[in-house]
Amino acid sequence: MRLRYIDRIRAIAILCMVQVHTAAIIPPEGISVDHPIAFVSAAIGGMAAPMFVTISGWGIYRSAKRRKESVNTDISSWMYWILPRVIILSFCQLLVNSALLLERGGRFEWMTPGVLTLLAIASILGPLLVYIRRDRRLRLMLLLLITPLIIGDFNGIELNWIERVSSYGTEQWIERLLLNGTYPALPWLSFIVLGSLIDDYTEDLNSQDKILKFSLIIIGVSMIYSFYLGIPWALTEGNAILTFFPANTMFIFTSGIFVIILFKVLEGDEKSGGKPKGGGKLSWLEPAGRLSLTIYVMHFLLLGIVAYEMQNQPRLELYTAFLLTIVHTSIWIPLAVLHEKYIPKISFEELLRRFN
Repeated sequence: MRLRYIDRIRAIAILCMVQVHTAAIIPPEGISVDHPIAFVSAAIGGMAAPMFVTISGWGIYRSAKRRKESVNTDISSWMYWILPRVIILSFCQLLVNSALLLERGGRFEWMTPGVLTLLAIASILGPLLVYIRRDRRLRLMLLLLITPLIIGDFNGIELNWIERVSSYGTEQWIERLLLNGTYPALPWLSFIVLGSLIDDYTEDLNSQDKILKFSLIIIGVSMIYSFYLGIPWALTEGNAILTFFPANTMFIFTSGIFVIILFKVLEGDEKSGGKPKGGGKLSWLEPAGRLSLTIYVMHFLLLGIVAYEMQNQPRLELYTAFLLTIVHTSIWIPLAVLHEKYIPKISFEELLRRFN
């Protein structure tokens, strides 16, 4: 049975990704990093990627679990499941990188690992996760959570943006993939494991609520600590309690907690046979959720063309840039509906389904 609230979470994640990428490529004139609009945009971006990776981990785990339960899963069978995913996701990453090369200055080198190569690694780990007990997966997630503390400066804290999105030679490419790229396996695989835990962690709700409340207290204390020290609580990069580039332990912890809360809120009673939160009122989100990977790739291709046309042009006024960002984010909702109605078999999702 397909869970509707999962498609809604996917839609929210991908639309947030579209929003933050659009805002980055057509930034308005006169907006500094400490402007409220910039802060809101960064906050959306900070939650978009964790949502996107966690829901992808959920899907990878569910798909691997179904395969384990339905077919003879020897090594060759698992390779048939793994290899197409690695190839398709890596190809999609190359498409995204190629589109970003069109932007003024270029944001990625064409071979640089990104979020889709992270999902390719997750596809390799998917079959392993279904054989690991839940309590051990929880310990694995906690270990991945603290890897920024373990690896220290190997996470590339001193790298500037150009260095972080560049990879020259095999050794540097592996470093960007595992340690210090935009979405390195350490610690971002913690969200993949979190997705697997969310899928089957349905009992002992009282303990879950206690853990969430305790976690929110920790997050609150981190905000007070930030105020006391006089340093920012969250920044995309730089000196702050939470940082995205590189993703530190507090960022992974905080965003993971809010992702769990989003799952709990939108789930409603669907798992027990009822309706998801919002009933049919949020069903308009679902087609975009079912097309999230395709939207991820296609919106970058469109933004690459826009960025190329905007070369050597002055920045847009605030309201113009804001309107274009909202329009570009929103347009994928009706496009997903039209896609589902007229060409449902043409998508990267459909290609992946052929290898389930």
